[in-house]
Amino acid sequence: MRTRFLSKMTNGEVEEYLDRNDIIYVPVGVTETHGALPLDSETVLAEAIALKMAEASDGLVLHNLPYFFPGGTIIGRGTIQMSIKDGMAYLDKIAKSLLKQGFRRQVYITSHGPAHMTVSGMVRDFFDETNVPILYMDVLKAAEAAKFNLMDAFHDMSIGAYKVLGRLEDVPLNVPESNSVTYDVQHMLAGMGKNPGNLLGKYAYQSGAVGSYFDAPSDHMATPLLKTPEEREAYADAGVQAINEFVKALDMPTIVETLRQADVYTKENSLHKYGELLQGVKA
Repeated sequence: MRTRFLSKMTNGEVEEYLDRNDIIYVPVGVTETHGALPLDSETVLAEAIALKMAEASDGLVLHNLPYFFPGGTIIGRGTIQMSIKDGMAYLDKIAKSLLKQGFRRQVYITSHGPAHMTVSGMVRDFFDETNVPILYMDVLKAAEAAKFNLMDAFHDMSIGAYKVLGRLEDVPLNVPESNSVTYDVQHMLAGMGKNPGNLLGKYAYQSGAVGSYFDAPSDHMATPLLKTPEEREAYADAGVQAINEFVKALDMPTIVETLRQADVYTKENSLHKYGELLQGVKA
C-alpha cells in the first residue's frame, strides 16, 4: 500500500481497502510538557505503535488526534487542556462515523497514563449503544500482557517513534529539561512528592484516584540529554527496534481475529439470547 494513514489516502484507496478488510487503528494522544521531548511525544509514540500494528495486521491508521485530557501537567503552559467528558464525546462521534464507513474492527491506542479515563468509557458506551465490540489498548497494560519490559525501553521508544514517522529532527538537542546532573529521576520524584494528593494515587489506576497537579512542569518525565545527532540516532535506532519487538510480542493478527470473533459471539449468542434486554437493540 502507498500509505496506511487514512487521511493521506484518496477516497478510492479507502474504498478499495474496505472491500477486503475493516480494521482501523486510532492512536489517541495528548499535548503536554514532556521533559526535553516535544509536547506531542506521547501522541507520536501512540501513532508509531499504531502504524506498526496496522502493518502487522493489514489495517489503516486514523491519526492526528493530539488534544485530550493531560492530567496534572496542565501547570505547564505548553500543555493543552481537554476535559475527560469532552474527549469522550469527540471520540464517540469518530467511532460512530468509522462504523458507518465500514470499519467494524476499531482499535484505540494510547501511551499516556490518564488516557484510560477518556477511552475506556467511550469504548464501553459505544458497545452498549451499537452492540459492536471495539478494542482499547493502553500501551502500559498491553506491555504487561505481552510480558514486555516497557519502562526500560520507554525513552528509546519515545525517540524512536519520531524516526518511525520520519520526524526524528523534531527531537531537539541540548535541551535544559534533559536528564542531566541537576535534573534526574530523583528530582522528578521529589517534586511529585510535594503534593499530598500523590500519596492517594495508589488506590486506583493511574490518575483516576484523586485530582492533583505536578509541582513544576519539569517534574513530568525526565528525558535523556541528547547532545549530538549521533546520540539521537542511536536512541532512535534502539527505540525502533523496541517498538518492533513490542508489536511482535503482542501478535496483532491474533488480536484482531479475536476481536472479530467477539463481534460474532455478540451477534449470534448474546443478542440472540438477551436482545430485548440490551440497550441499542431495535425491536
